[in-house]
Parts: sequence; C-alpha cells; structure tokens
Amino acid sequence: MKTVLLDKIASVTSNVPLRKDVRVSDDFPCRQGDVLAVRILNSKGTYNTLELSTGRMSSLKAGDVIAGALGHRNALQGYSGVVPKEIKVGDTIHLLNLGGVLGQCTSFSPIVGAPFECEVLGQVLHFPFLASRVGVPANISHEVGALDAELKPGPWIIAVAGTCMNSGKTEACTTLIQQLTRQGLKVAAAKTTGVSLRRDVLGMEDAGAFKSSIFTDLGIVTTDRGSAPGLARTLINRLSEHKPDVIVLELGDGLLGEYGVDAILEAPDIRNAFSCILLAAGDPVAAWGGYKLLQERYQLTPTVITGPATDNLAGTELIQNILGVPAINARQNAQALADCVKARLAVARG
Repeated sequence: MKTVLLDKIASVTSNVPLRKDVRVSDDFPCRQGDVLAVRILNSKGTYNTLELSTGRMSSLKAGDVIAGALGHRNALQGYSGVVPKEIKVGDTIHLLNLGGVLGQCTSFSPIVGAPFECEVLGQVLHFPFLASRVGVPANISHEVGALDAELKPGPWIIAVAGTCMNSGKTEACTTLIQQLTRQGLKVAAAKTTGVSLRRDVLGMEDAGAFKSSIFTDLGIVTTDRGSAPGLARTLINRLSEHKPDVIVLELGDGLLGEYGVDAILEAPDIRNAFSCILLAAGDPVAAWGGYKLLQERYQLTPTVITGPATDNLAGTELIQNILGVPAINARQNAQALADCVKARLAVARG
C-alpha cells in the first residue's frame, strides 16, 4: 500500500468519497466500477477534457494523475473498449470517455481520434471500517443497494429516445424541462442508460429540474440489457418520492445499441408507464426507421419527432407527410414542442 497524489478526480467516481491523496494497492479485482489511479501519458488536441466530480470540465495534459473507474463502452461516434481481465501496476489502459471511464480500447472513431493512454498506478482503496487501517478496493457500487424489481405508481413520465448518440435527445429534454417549469410544473429528470457522464443531467438541472439522477448514482458505470430495466425502475421510484408533477426520462444512446434501451422498452411495466414518448432523429430516414421500430417491436407511437431531422421545413414536412406525426424542432420551436407534449399528457390523464 502506498500513497498517490491525484491532480483530478473524475465524475464517474462520485459515489466514492475521495481526497486528493489516496492509498492504492497493486491488487486489481478488475471489476466494473473499480476506482483506479492512473497517469496520463500523451497529449490530445480533441476529446481532451475530463468531467470532474464537481461537474466542471478540465483539460487533460500528459503527466496528470487522475482517478477514474473501470467500465466498457460501445460508442458509434466515440470509443469502444472493455474492462481488462488482468491489470498490474505499470500497464497501459485508456480513457474511454469524458466522465473518466477506464478500459482497454478496441476501436475508435476518427471524429475523436485515438484515446488518452494511461499508466496504471494502483487500485484505489476505500476504508469503510472506523478506526481501521484495513482498506478494500474502492468501487462506485459500494453501499448502493439492490435495484428495484417493481415500478411503483407515480407521476407523468415523458420518455425521450433517440435513433443514436448525438441525435438531439438531451436538447429535447432540456427544452421540455425549461418550458414545463416555466408553466408551473414541478419537473424531475433522469438519464437511464449510457456511459457515465453527468453533463446531461446537470444540463437538465440548469434547465429547471428540481431533482435529477443518473444510473451512475446507482453504482453502474456502463449500462447494458441486464441492468437497464432495474435502473429505470429505481430511478423513477426514487424521483417519485420527491412528488414531481412530471419526470423527464432520457434513454441514452440509441434504439439499436448495447446499453439496454431495448430492454427498457421490452419491459411492459415501464413501457406502459410512459405518458408519452419523443423520438429524436438525425435525418428523415432515421426518423422513419425509429418510428417503425417503436411501433412494430414495442407497440409505441411517438408523440412527436424532434432532433436534427427537424432542423428545417424540408425535414419536418417530409416526416409529417410520411408518418403523420408532428415533427417539431426543440431549439427553434420550444413552445410548440411543449404544447404538443402537454396536450398528450392531458389525454393520458384522461
């Protein structure tokens, strides 16, 4: 056991109370969520920031010592990577996302370039026993508890799904939250799937959500089919305890991804709890495919389609003419989007 002085603490580790000086060992369980201390080995001109435990973004440079957590990632426009089966001090692993997820990169998009290489300094230790010098490997799932198996009755739920990453989901969420809050509704928000990064839920708070949460709060670095339904139920149940009028729920990644959006939509209790669902799409073909997928596989019809596919009249008119569903841009027609959703909520209330 030795001491390592951290320069930066990544947001993915927020469940673990870390100081800048941490104790580390050379024994690595290699589990999702294990907190490691690593040193950045190279410099990058793109995708070169880290979200800190405070929520601030900080530039990374060669030599920075950071705390992150092991996890996997499968991003269409980012990095793919896995949790290594074995790790030893001095090994090189990679920084897979802005939130501090660490793993072995297997593929990357030219959009973001090769990932940061990181020298492993040690497994961060947590000391849960009062007045004891016995440390255990720190993991973000420590003391989190089991996920809920049942969904309790609660408020309206607005689900926002997308055809893929960067399709406009978060923009739609923040727009709705701002508009509904301005109209006097008490809005809570959550992100149920994806890879740990607090940026989206912090944006939801900035838009007016009085309470927000993300799957990382429940000890999960990266969601999958096995964890996603339980995460969704637990996040909804916990937010419902605060008595919101409505919960805005972002289903991170896309309808055809490996983070578990499909598993959430396959669960009848969750699917039937949605008061309405928005589909964010990058182009009209994606809108058509997402619409068909929601209808044919999950018996869900989008209340409205938004995203870059609706950036101008060419897209909105095409979508509305072919699918017969309102197509409304969140950035340009925020009020119209909120009005459309509120009309659907009124129908859901009966």
